[in-house]
Amino acid sequence: VQLQASGGGAVQTGGSLRLSCAASGGTFSTYTVGWFRQAPGKEREFVAAIRGSGGTTHYADSVKGRFTIFRDGARRVVYLQMNSLRPEDTSVYYCAAGNVITSTVRDFDKYAHWGQGTQVTVSS
Repeated sequence: VQLQASGGGAVQTGGSLRLSCAASGGTFSTYTVGWFRQAPGKEREFVAAIRGSGGTTHYADSVKGRFTIFRDGARRVVYLQMNSLRPEDTSVYYCAAGNVITSTVRDFDKYAHWGQGTQVTVSS
């Protein structure tokens, strides 16, 4: 599976962005898809994930209520809708996919496939 992340950009505090993670090849619809972010000098951190089976979603506490992860009808694209953005959301965002069970969706090393990053910059 090849993943292509897009949709990043620069917005002001309170603004919105929608990131996309498009998949080609492989069996994508059954995979768990996660979004992670990494700021300079910081560790990669979990943002959100959606299970392939059942579509259960998971969020980091820092984004809960502001970000929404969802799949399209054909299940080849996963989106991350980001509202009420804050300067602390500034980071490079990565999407990842794999056969990841619920208890480990927050563990980046459980994902086999990664897209390139997309930069999100939120100014105050």
